[in-house]
Formats: sequence, structure tokens, C-alpha cells
Amino acid sequence: MKESNQNTNPHKAGFVNIIGNPNVGKSTFLNAVVGENLAITTHKAQTTRHRILGIVNSDDYQVVISDTPGIIKPAYELQESMMDFVKESFEDADVLLYMVEAGEKDLKNEAFFEKIKQAQVPVLLLINKVDLSDQEKLVKMIQYWKEKLPNVEIYPISALHGFGIDQVFKRILEFLPESPPYFAKDQLTDKTERFIVNEKIREKILKHYKKEIPYAVEVDTEEFKEEGDRIRIRSIIYVERNSQKGIIIGHKGAGLKRIGSEARKDLEQFFDKKIYLELYVKVNKDWRKKAEQLRRFGYKHD
Repeated sequence: MKESNQNTNPHKAGFVNIIGNPNVGKSTFLNAVVGENLAITTHKAQTTRHRILGIVNSDDYQVVISDTPGIIKPAYELQESMMDFVKESFEDADVLLYMVEAGEKDLKNEAFFEKIKQAQVPVLLLINKVDLSDQEKLVKMIQYWKEKLPNVEIYPISALHGFGIDQVFKRILEFLPESPPYFAKDQLTDKTERFIVNEKIREKILKHYKKEIPYAVEVDTEEFKEEGDRIRIRSIIYVERNSQKGIIIGHKGAGLKRIGSEARKDLEQFFDKKIYLELYVKVNKDWRKKAEQLRRFGYKHD
């Protein structure tokens, strides 16, 4: 988004929170608005596990856009924690963005859908991936959502191709309350450098491994050391079983080398520095089901 050079208007700031089913394009939308590949994106459901804030600054506004995990009915502790992040996004929103994709019906969780219907803040319904639909289907879909949610504003968009993003952003600015900024004006996200590293590595695992492997993985960066124009990073990939460790590492270490090489390139682009990345794989048995491990990895708060 282009920054405004005017500062004659009262300053606006607020939280704009994106919610929706898995894999509808929430993270792609966040990245398009912020102008950075902040949130990882893959074609797999449950790519986003945390609530990630992207911050768009101008002289007279600060838009804090919150990406959240796709709404599911949780089956184990980690998924329960992911849905807690979604609940938080209802509580502090100044504007809600409810994202669906062409051909999609209701949320996978009826309780969350009721929250949208009863929301006390403006709700914009974004029909994403309209480039994959035709005009006749789109008209029917808009009519469907007008009947389901008569009080929301509907915007057809393509987050991947940038269609409709500017129009949505302008409407968001109109809804934002007058407020001083919540974060420093040069801040891009609420997440640390180590979190960004963890997510970039996890993105490559989601990309290259199938079935249960990506969902059994967590990444923890133990060292992030800036040395002039270079950064030294040491990260641990945790899996739940020994068999998964062997699959991640691959024959003669080829799998781990591929993850490291691809993640390093992305990190060099993101940080604009030379990256030295060490990767190790360790077993942390059934970590997704243990509250103390979820707390350690940032999924639960005391």
C-alpha cells in the first residue's frame, strides 16, 4: 500500500482481523496489503497456526491487520489453541474481514458464524479467488451471502492477483476510529525475527512433505545472531516420532538440505542479508497434545 504524505487529518488506528475457513487466502491477503511475504502460504489447510499481525503505516493512519488460523472443529490440544487465537480476533476487532472463496458456503464452526452475524463492528465479506469463477456464479454467490448476512458489505477480490484490494483498504480506512498508533511507525509485525525464521522453515516442510508429517512438525530457532551484513541462525525442527525424523532428514540428508537451502534463500530476501543457517531435527514426543509444550512454542499463554 502506498503511504500518504498528508498529515492534516486526525490520526486513525485500529485492528482489522481476518477470519474464515482454512485455505481461503487469508495469509495471501495479509501479504498483499502489507507488501511483504510476512505470513507463510501453502495449498495445505492449517498452514497458519498463530495469530500474525501485519502493520501498515502512513502519516495519518496505522492499520493493524491480523491473520488467523482457518476455522476448524479442533481434534487435539494444538488445534484448540489455534481456535483460541480466532476467538481473540473477535474480541479486539475494529473491523472484521470475513473471507470466503467462490463456491464456498458456511463456516465449519457454527458458533463462529453466529459471532459474525452478531458482530458489533463493521464486517466486510471478501469473496476471494474470483479469478477462478465466472460472472454468473459470482452473481449467485453475492446473492447467497446477502441473504445469509444482510448487514455486511460484500467485495469480490483476488488476493493473489491484487484485484479489489485497494477498494477494500479504502473502506477499512473509512471505518477506523481516531486513535494514536498502537505500534512504532517503522514496525512491520508484532512477531520476532526468530518467529519469521521458524515460519519460513515450516513453510518448506509443508511444501515438500505429505500426510501427517507437516502437522507433526514445530520449529524453534535457538540462535539468531546478526554480524554486520550477515545473520547466523541455528534452528531445530521438532517431530513427534523417530520415523518422522528419518523422513524429514531424507536419504543421506537430502531432505533436510533442500529445506535449508530454500528457507535460506527466502530469509536472505526477507532480511536483505547473507544467511548462514544450521538445521537439526529432534524428537519431541506428542508435543501437539501437551499443554507445557504448546506453551513453550507460543500457542498458550499463562
